[in-house]
Amino acid sequence: MDLQTSRLRLRELTAADLDAVHRLHSLPEVDEFNTLGMPADMATTERLLAEWLAQQLATPRTAYVFGAQRLDSPEFVGLVALILGKAAFHNGEVWYKLMPAHWGQGLATEALRALVRFGFDRLGLHRLEAGCAVENAASARVLEKAGLTREGRKRQVLPIRGAWVDNYFYAVLATDTPPAG
Repeated sequence: MDLQTSRLRLRELTAADLDAVHRLHSLPEVDEFNTLGMPADMATTERLLAEWLAQQLATPRTAYVFGAQRLDSPEFVGLVALILGKAAFHNGEVWYKLMPAHWGQGLATEALRALVRFGFDRLGLHRLEAGCAVENAASARVLEKAGLTREGRKRQVLPIRGAWVDNYFYAVLATDTPPAG
């Protein structure tokens, strides 16, 4: 399954993405606000990718993790994902992670908007949520430009590099007006 934007192709991951995913997760600047932490070795990333690949075959499916690439290039841009919540609540959580060479170009916002549309239009969800460390101003801007509303702040909820940090939480409803663009 693929999703497409004006500049990006969001595609299902394959085992061939292992090196690119490992590179992404191994960059200190990408890890700065990441609760996952940097992988200890390639085997760690291989286990994570294997989980994501297994989720593609799960019934019912509860997670969609896409690799992003530009339409005009096979280069790996990053990851974007939608993790479904409990079925009765019709909700999910979105996250994204891009290679630093692609930061500041609106690609995260573009990918996230496509994922939000996918969640509402194709999965019939009611609510999508996301969060970011309060110090992660760039991610907060992406969430807001993608149409999510900051609903609050959770104190010391994110374990990042041995410290507990605060998190802003965001959401968008299927009934909200989508952002322009």
